[in-house]
Amino acid sequence: MSSPIHYTTCPACDSSEIRRVLASKDHTVSQKMFEIWECSRCTMRFTQDAPQQDDIAAYYQSEDYISHSNTSKGLVNRLYLRVRERSLKNKRKLVQSYTNAESMPRLLDVGCGIGAFMDHMRQFGWLVEGVEPSETARENAVKQYGLYVYPPDKFFDNSFGDFDVITMWHVLEHVHLLNEYMDRLKELLRPQGTLFIAVPNYTSYDAGKYKEHWAAYDVPRHLYHFSPDSMRLLLEKHGLKLRAVKPMWFDSFYVSMLSEKYKTGKDSVLKGGIMGSISNLNTLFHKEQCSSLIYVIGE
Repeated sequence: MSSPIHYTTCPACDSSEIRRVLASKDHTVSQKMFEIWECSRCTMRFTQDAPQQDDIAAYYQSEDYISHSNTSKGLVNRLYLRVRERSLKNKRKLVQSYTNAESMPRLLDVGCGIGAFMDHMRQFGWLVEGVEPSETARENAVKQYGLYVYPPDKFFDNSFGDFDVITMWHVLEHVHLLNEYMDRLKELLRPQGTLFIAVPNYTSYDAGKYKEHWAAYDVPRHLYHFSPDSMRLLLEKHGLKLRAVKPMWFDSFYVSMLSEKYKTGKDSVLKGGIMGSISNLNTLFHKEQCSSLIYVIGE
């Protein structure tokens, strides 16, 4: 196993103005503590001493990791699966509202997991392709949806085509090659195309309440922890234009329920649901303080 990644400058903007802000526990696999640092210049947070790309796979080996296994184990995951169909529909409507392609638009889902979103879009006439690093998730995409999903090397393959829409639903926070991915996303996007990036928001109401127990820190799988300001600066750095910011209402409930479990050691749908509701009410007055945000991006 290689030495962990120790940053001396911000992985997003290269500033040396970085400092430790808290430590959070990996509740999913290792039970280890990881430090989270913050850049004073761009405000992005990042997991300090995270595993290298070749070593990170071990931290995804859990039946509880729902995007790779589709597990219904545990009350929170069962609720997640019940809500997912509504969430897929909402994502499709959002994507369609920003799509200019007249027929058979091409969509690339980066970090597509088992392919649930790809399958949903395919049912509505989209040409879909997906990239996913997890071999288990790729195998499940074939078993459950009959979808062939590319391994991650394909993303940087020169033979890869271009796309009307590229989506990254809670993926950017996982990729080791942050700046390389941003450049490649711009290359793969067709003129007038749209990129959708959904990431957790550490400036949200629920993140402030749960602090180190906030489930969306999800160390060490989440390498970066974005604020709206840090995302704006990252997009600007790579010549991409932010068109809109949209809240992900369901995430507030899911994240709060998990956070309550991490904080107390037991499931509490009621307390988590209340916190998710409060977080969403707060978002009505502060639109960029939702637990997760979708950034709608063009060139």
